[in-house]
Amino acid sequence: MLLLTVVAPVLGTNCYVVAAAAGRECVVVDPGIGVGEQLAKVLAEHELTPVAVLVTHGHLDHTHGLTELPGLPVHLHERDAYRLADPLGSLGPQLSAQFAQFGAAWTPPSDVRTFDGAETELHLAGVGLRAIHAPGHTEGSTLYYAPADGVVLTGDVLFAGTVGRTDLPGGDDALMRATLTRLASDDELPGLTTVRPGHGPASTLDRERASNPYLRGL
Repeated sequence: MLLLTVVAPVLGTNCYVVAAAAGRECVVVDPGIGVGEQLAKVLAEHELTPVAVLVTHGHLDHTHGLTELPGLPVHLHERDAYRLADPLGSLGPQLSAQFAQFGAAWTPPSDVRTFDGAETELHLAGVGLRAIHAPGHTEGSTLYYAPADGVVLTGDVLFAGTVGRTDLPGGDDALMRATLTRLASDDELPGLTTVRPGHGPASTLDRERASNPYLRGL
């Protein structure tokens, strides 16, 4: 699997490009604010053609770049689908005011394809991914796991050394703890799995289980 990272200039959101190989179709994951120009260069450099977008959750810093990828089907958990209608408003009054400039030109995607339940198998652009519902940061937060390659895209659920906040609308401490408890066990994902978060550097589940204060002891 080819996995490329483009870091958005606003809030440093990691936008991922997933493909079976260079010169093929690809999936874009979490296109953030202002990522369009860099993303276009990466796609051209590797001769990739985007055919779908995956969203780990509906916050604006993970979806704003959808406006630069018109017409592509957008896949996300049904419990976060409402955020695509008004991603700015769903952040709450404080953050919606802070990011008002980015919401002005928002147009909801025309082709939204939701999934539900605890796990959903996705086969896109020649890559097999398992969408794992992981609520807590938002109601529909989702991990995208590539079992054949031992990689999980964790969005704002799990970072290197910390976890996502739960104080925004739709956040839930109890649900986040339940999600993290699952991640702390090999029953959910193996420890050698590489963690590619929504912000910041990569890690592994083994490393996070040993050193992340929010996972230790769970």
